[in-house]
Amino acid sequence: MEEMSPDNIHGLILAVSSSIFIGSSFIIKKKGLKKAGVSGPRAGEGGYGYLCEPWWWAGMITMIVGEIANFAAYAFAPAILVTPLGALSIIFSSVLAHFILQEKLHMFGILGCVLCVVGSTTIVLHAPHEQDIESVKQVWSLATEPGFLAYTAVVLVVVLVLIFYYEPRYGKTHMIVYVGICSLMGSLTVMSVKAVAIAIKLTFSGMNQFKYFHAWIFIIVVTICCLLQINYLNKALDNFNTAVISPVYYVMFTTFTILASMIMFKDWASQSGLQIATELCGFVTILSGTFLLHKTKDMGNSASTRGATSQSPRETPVFINSGSTRSSSSNL
Repeated sequence: MEEMSPDNIHGLILAVSSSIFIGSSFIIKKKGLKKAGVSGPRAGEGGYGYLCEPWWWAGMITMIVGEIANFAAYAFAPAILVTPLGALSIIFSSVLAHFILQEKLHMFGILGCVLCVVGSTTIVLHAPHEQDIESVKQVWSLATEPGFLAYTAVVLVVVLVLIFYYEPRYGKTHMIVYVGICSLMGSLTVMSVKAVAIAIKLTFSGMNQFKYFHAWIFIIVVTICCLLQINYLNKALDNFNTAVISPVYYVMFTTFTILASMIMFKDWASQSGLQIATELCGFVTILSGTFLLHKTKDMGNSASTRGATSQSPRETPVFINSGSTRSSSSNL
């Protein structure tokens, strides 16, 4: 195993800090969304009352701080190292949801958190070094290669289909719709964020990159993608369990981001088959952890209400809002 480079270490520290802030922001924002839903239409129903809630803004500021740290991390380390560390935000938000939002975390959920940490550590220890990039024009050249252009086109088509066809019909009952939109756009966001972060890093080193129009195009892409993600993430948080949203969003976001980074930056080109296989094993371990978190999300709550014999146990469908499912079945 190669020794981590100084740049990778800087990226690691920034990514861990980012996960702590972002994990906290999920909980703070949901408290604001719940308070806003009491006095007006919920975000999932098209309401924007949360914009008047201090709790939501506190969560938003916390998320911005985390994203800034994450933004800086991409300037120093490859996406395949930085992105998997988002597993720490899953753990942090799940634990806080357990204590603050009373969304109980079962013992197997704790095991899922441990698996996320083990998998992330495996990926970090075998991650490739950041390649040397001397200009934002070099990043633009990578972004306009046929492979990445094809990936971008597929992502945009799928997102449009999700927004205009699936979201009005299934958004409130199937979490995969909201999370899919955020994850797909998130992969493009990360690639653009990395380009802007590199431009800023090079500018501070004395080579002004903002004299090139390429840097400004990346900034526009980041802005549009972030606004879209915020909107649909709010809807997901308002309709589904926080302890489930975090891991599922992480899995999909990480998968698409690593795929995008492989295509654009060719992160695995300099690695051996053994290193790549180890990283894939680490990622599978993370997937196992997030699966446990999802499948056991209601076990803690059911355990606390085991004495209530008037209610029969139920199975919560995967990726589906159980409350909406019950109301739908009652109408049959």
